[in-house]
Amino acid sequence: MLFWLLSITALAQTRVAGKVTDESKKEELTGISIAVKGKVIGTITDQKGNFSLSTNTPTPFTVAVSGVGFQTQEFVINGDRTDLNVSLREQVTLGQEVVVAASRVEESVMQSPVSIEKMDIRAIQNTPAPSFYDALRNLKGVEMSTQSVTFSNFNTRGFSGNGNTRVVQMMDGMDNQAPGLNFSVANIVGMSELDVESVELLPGAASALYGPNAINGLLLTTSKSPFLYQGLSANAKVGLMNASNRTKRYSEEKLGATPYTDFSIRYAKAFNNRFAFKVNVGYLTAQDWQATDYRDQSLVNGAGLSGTRATNRGYDGINIYGDVDPGFSQYQILRSALAQATPGSGSPLLPLNQGIMQLATQFGPAAGLTPTQAYDRVLTDLYANPLGFNYTRTGYRERDLVDYSARSLKLNGSLHYRIGENAEAILQANWGTGTTVYTGADRYYLNKFNIGQYKAEIRGSNFFVRAYTTQERSGDAYAVGIAGLGMNNTWIVDQTANGPVVNTAPTATYFGTVAGTYAGVSFPAFVTDLQTRLAVPGVNPLVAYQGAVLASQANSAAYFNQVQQLVGNGQVYKPGSPEFEAKLREVTGKAIPGDANGVGAKFQDRTNLYHTEAMYNFNKVIDPKTAEIIVGGNYRVYELNSGGTIFYSNNGKEPTISEFGLYAQVQKSIADKLRLTGALRFDKNENFKGQFNPRLSAVYSVDRNNNIRASFQTGFRIPTTQDQYIDLLTPQARLIGSLSPLLQKYNLTPANTFTYESILAGQPKAYDFPTFKPERVSTIEFGYKGLINKRLLIDAYYYNSTYHDFIGTVTLIQPTGATTRNVYAVTKNYTSPIKTQGFGIGLDYSLPGNFQIGGNVSNNTLNTGGVSLFSGEMNKNTLEDGFQVRYNTPKYRYNVSLGNRNIKGSGFGFNVVYRYQDAFEWQSSLGNPNINITSDISNRPIIAAFGTLDAQISKRVPSIHSTFKIGGSNILQKEYTTGWGNPTVGSIYYVSLTFDQLMN
Repeated sequence: MLFWLLSITALAQTRVAGKVTDESKKEELTGISIAVKGKVIGTITDQKGNFSLSTNTPTPFTVAVSGVGFQTQEFVINGDRTDLNVSLREQVTLGQEVVVAASRVEESVMQSPVSIEKMDIRAIQNTPAPSFYDALRNLKGVEMSTQSVTFSNFNTRGFSGNGNTRVVQMMDGMDNQAPGLNFSVANIVGMSELDVESVELLPGAASALYGPNAINGLLLTTSKSPFLYQGLSANAKVGLMNASNRTKRYSEEKLGATPYTDFSIRYAKAFNNRFAFKVNVGYLTAQDWQATDYRDQSLVNGAGLSGTRATNRGYDGINIYGDVDPGFSQYQILRSALAQATPGSGSPLLPLNQGIMQLATQFGPAAGLTPTQAYDRVLTDLYANPLGFNYTRTGYRERDLVDYSARSLKLNGSLHYRIGENAEAILQANWGTGTTVYTGADRYYLNKFNIGQYKAEIRGSNFFVRAYTTQERSGDAYAVGIAGLGMNNTWIVDQTANGPVVNTAPTATYFGTVAGTYAGVSFPAFVTDLQTRLAVPGVNPLVAYQGAVLASQANSAAYFNQVQQLVGNGQVYKPGSPEFEAKLREVTGKAIPGDANGVGAKFQDRTNLYHTEAMYNFNKVIDPKTAEIIVGGNYRVYELNSGGTIFYSNNGKEPTISEFGLYAQVQKSIADKLRLTGALRFDKNENFKGQFNPRLSAVYSVDRNNNIRASFQTGFRIPTTQDQYIDLLTPQARLIGSLSPLLQKYNLTPANTFTYESILAGQPKAYDFPTFKPERVSTIEFGYKGLINKRLLIDAYYYNSTYHDFIGTVTLIQPTGATTRNVYAVTKNYTSPIKTQGFGIGLDYSLPGNFQIGGNVSNNTLNTGGVSLFSGEMNKNTLEDGFQVRYNTPKYRYNVSLGNRNIKGSGFGFNVVYRYQDAFEWQSSLGNPNINITSDISNRPIIAAFGTLDAQISKRVPSIHSTFKIGGSNILQKEYTTGWGNPTVGSIYYVSLTFDQLMN
C-alpha cells in the first residue's frame, strides 16, 4: 500500500528543469532562484546554471525566475518541462522593487499606498557607509543619532532622540527593541551585512498593521533564506578611524588614527529543497568616538555656555560628571546651618554664630535695628554676595570614567524545514553582545551588554504563526553620570522598612563644610580689619563697618582659594591614580543606588519580552480580484526584572505588563486604475484603555509608471515600560513613571510638588498629576511616484500630523526642608494638540552607461512659535505655553549621490554620497534644566549644521565570487555631533574584501 501511495505521488509530480544564463554575457548564473508562485517550494541554480525542480502543484502553475540585479521572469508550466532555458536581463530600470512593509502583502514600490524607502542587496553592496545600518542616513527623510561607533538610532518625521521610542525596528518579523530600554539598540543584536536581503523603511504612522509605537516610522529588515542563498560567504573590512578630539585615557595625548576592523562569515546549506540551515558570525572592534563637550550648561552666576570651572563656581560641564549642585546657594546653606548652631548643639559654627550676634549687638542700635534685624543685616552684608551663588563640586570627564574600546559580536543561526509545498517551519536564534555608550537621561556605558532573540515560526505564502522572546542582559553596564557622583561620594543608602532610601548627607556635609569654612576663614579677617578701622580717631562706627564689609567682599576670591586648600575642590580622587581606579571599580560594580558605604552605578537588568503573533491572507479563499483580505493579532508580555536598579519594585518584585492587538485589512482594485485599502486595529494594554486605529488609503494609477496616492493614517504609542515604571536616580533628577505606585512611593501630591519653571520664577505652581494616557497621532499624506521615460524616478510626499495626549516630561520640585529638595522628572501627557507637517522629494536619474545620479530633500516642521513650513528659522522645542516637546529635528536635510555599479562591464563601480542637515535645537533630560528653558538664543542647546561626504570604489571579480572595495565615511573630515552630550564623530576609511556564496 505504501509503495502504491508513493507511486501515485511520484506520478502526480511535475518536473521543471533547465539552465539560466546572463543575456548580455552569455554566462551561466549561479544561485538564481526558481520558485513556484503561491508556494514555498523552490530551488536555485548550481555553479553551471542548471536547475531541477519537482512539485505536486497542479498544472498550470507559474514559476518565477529571479536573481539579485536581474529582472524577474515568469513562466506558465502546463506539464513536465526539462528544457526551460532562461536568459536573464540586468535590471537597470528604476522603480522595479517589490515591497512588503506598506501593506503586509507584496506590491510594487511604485504602487505603495504610503511613503516607503527600500535598500536591496545591490544597494547595500554599493553603499559607501561602513555598514548597511549606517547607510540608512542616506535615505529620504531619515535622521540618525550617533552615540557610539556601534550605536546609532534612526528617526523620521520629528521628535528625534538618542533612544527613539516612536519608531519600531523589526528583523525577520521580530521587534528588535531591548525590552528594558524600549528602543532598538542599533544593530548590536541584528544581522550581519552578509545575511541582509532587504531593508524597508516606512516613514510615519504604521500602527494600524504593526501595532503600538510604530508612530513615527517602521524599519523592516529581512534576512536571506538558506534555501535561496547557499554556500560560504565572508567579509573582512579593515581600516582607520580618526577624530581630532580623541585622547588616550587619563591623558591629553592625542590618540590619532586607530584601527577599525569588522569581520563576518555566513554559511548556508539546503538538502533536497526540504531542509536548510544557516549560521552567521560577525565581530567588530574599534576605539570609539569620544564625548568631550565641556561647555558650561549651568547658566548660573551670570555665566553662559562659555563658562568654565575657573570663571563659574557653579560650573556644570556637559560631559563632566559628579559636578553636583546642591540646588541652593551657599548663603542659604550657611543661614540654615547657623540657625542650628546653638549652645549645646556641638556645631563647629557656634563661635561664628556668637561672633555675628556680638557684632549685631554692637552696631544694631546705631543703625536703628533690633538685635534680630541687626543679626540678619550682618549675615547678609558679609555673606549674601560672596556666597549668594550656586556652587558645584569638581567632577570627572567622561573619558576618565569610560573605556572607549568598542566591540560587537553577533551570532545568528536558523533551521528551516519545508512542510510539504505550502508551509515552512523555522527555528531562529539571534544573539549579540557588545561594549558601547548611549545617551539618555545620562550617558550609559554598556559593557558586556547582550540581547538574545529566539523564534519559532510556521509560515506559508499567505500566512504565518510565530512566537519569540527577547532576553535582555545588562552585563556590566553602568550609568556614567552616577559613576561620577559615586567617585565624589555623593550619597549613601539607608535601608528602611519601605526599601532603600538615598541619603545625601555626604553631599550636605561637604557643601555645609564649604560654606562654614568660608565663613570661618573670612570672619576673623573681617573682625581684625574692622578693629583696625575703629581704632582711627573720630571714625564713624557705621562707616568703619561698611568699609570692612566691602573689603571682605573684595577678598572673597582669596578666601575661596584658602577654602579649597582646606576642604578641597570636591574631586576626591585623581583620575588615573590607583585609588581612582579602585574606587571606580567599586562604584561601577555596585548596583544602583548603592549601599551604606556609598554610591552604586551598575544596572542589573534581566528584562524579558514574550510575543506571539499570527496573520492570515484570504487570497486562496477569496479571489484577490474581488478583494484581498488579511487578518491578524498578537499577544505580548513584558517581564520587568532590573533588581530595583531601573524599575519600581514592590518588596523585591517588579511588574509584568501584558497587551494584545487585533487587526484586519481589506484591499480592493477597481478597473486596474484605483486601489483602495482600509485597515483597522484594536490594542489593549492592561494599564490603559483600549485603542482603535484605522488607516485608509487610495492609489490612482494614471498609467503603469505614474501613481498618485493619498492616505489617512493613525498611530499610537502605549507608554513604554520606563514611562510607566522607571525609578532611576540620575545626575539631574530622579526619573519616575507616572503610574500611581510611583507617585505614592514618593508621596507626590499637588500639595507638596511644584513645577521647576515656577520655582525658578519665584512663583511656585502646584502640579496636579493628570491621568496618564497613550499618545495618539493622525496623519494625512499625499504623494506621487512616477517613472518618466524609464530614466527619471520621482517620489514626492507631503504630510500633516496632529498628536494628541503627547507624552513628554515635566521637571518637578518637592521641597523637603529650608535648604533641601527632591527633583523628579515625570512623564506626562500634553492636553492640547501638537501639529507637525513636512514634505520630501526624491529624484533619481539613469544616465547613459548605467551611471545614476540622485538626490533628495526633506522638510520636517513643528508648528509653534511662528515657525511655518517654508520659514527660514529652525524648529523650536518649547511650545508657547512652555511645554517641552523635544522635537530635536533639523528643518531641512538633503542627500546627493552619483554612482555606477559596473562601469562598462568592467566590474569596477563607485558611489559618492553627500549629505547635509540644518542646525537645530535640542532638549533632553541629560541637559541641565536651566538650558532647556532659557530664552537666550546664545545659550540654547543648538546642534550645529553639518555636511559629510562618503565615497567608495569597488571591483567585482565574478570568477572568484569576490568584491574588493575601498571607501570612507566623512572623508573630508568635517567633524560633527548629532545630539547634546553625544560624541564628536570623525572619519572612517576602510578596505574590504567579500567572498560570496563559495562552496555553493
